[in-house]
Amino acid sequence: MKLRMPDLSATIERRLLVNYRVDPAVALALLPPGLRPQLVDGSAVAGICLIRLGDLRPARVRPRIGWRAENAAHRIAVEWDTPGGPASGVYIPERHSASWLAVAAGERVFPGIHRHARFTSDESAGRMHVSMRSTGMTVDVEVAVDDRAEPGAKAGCRASGAWRSSLFPSLDDASEFFRAGSTGWSPTRDGALQGLTLATTDWRIEGGTPLAVRSSYFDALPAGSAVLDSVLVMRNVPVTWSVPALPLSAGRAASPAPATP
Repeated sequence: MKLRMPDLSATIERRLLVNYRVDPAVALALLPPGLRPQLVDGSAVAGICLIRLGDLRPARVRPRIGWRAENAAHRIAVEWDTPGGPASGVYIPERHSASWLAVAAGERVFPGIHRHARFTSDESAGRMHVSMRSTGMTVDVEVAVDDRAEPGAKAGCRASGAWRSSLFPSLDDASEFFRAGSTGWSPTRDGALQGLTLATTDWRIEGGTPLAVRSSYFDALPAGSAVLDSVLVMRNVPVTWSVPALPLSAGRAASPAPATP
């Protein structure tokens, strides 16, 4: 099904990127043909994006008319081949939204299947707790955030000395990795893939410290194959989404990982 979507603008009010180091063979089994895991230090990179959008609207419409909702995406960093060489982005086997509009418009206005979920959040400048519950899927994430600038960090990157990652040597490296993987591919009911590309002129990212993380999606993978790595935070970032110029040719999407209620 062709995605019929104008360019969209929004503000990322809050985005938590919860990252896992994943066994490459396990990650590959979750991908449709045509995609392969993007490896960092010999491991696949996957995670959860918990994002609250404000002022979502067609790019030509003024912000005060926009839509606001909580959304979640389970993601796997991927590569694929193009005539110009390898490209990178993410494959999103599971999308959830608090908005029934997103659920109804999935595959037509928004890419891929959107399942309805209930979200709760408790947020302050230095602490965030976001939970999601849907049929067969639960997520619970609590994160501490310190927005003091890390010595030597590039503009737009902030982290406390407590930020740690076994995948990325620094917050700058993590920031560039996720900024480069700006196109996400989602499966449709007939096994095709629909894409969306994020762009911003004000990319800003902070390092977070995970206090408690649970995802029934990752918890259901083989024992030891998905290890929590790090958390990144984005707040109050203006963005634009557009449909990729070239469709991705791939086979049917893989079945989602089993989940617990």
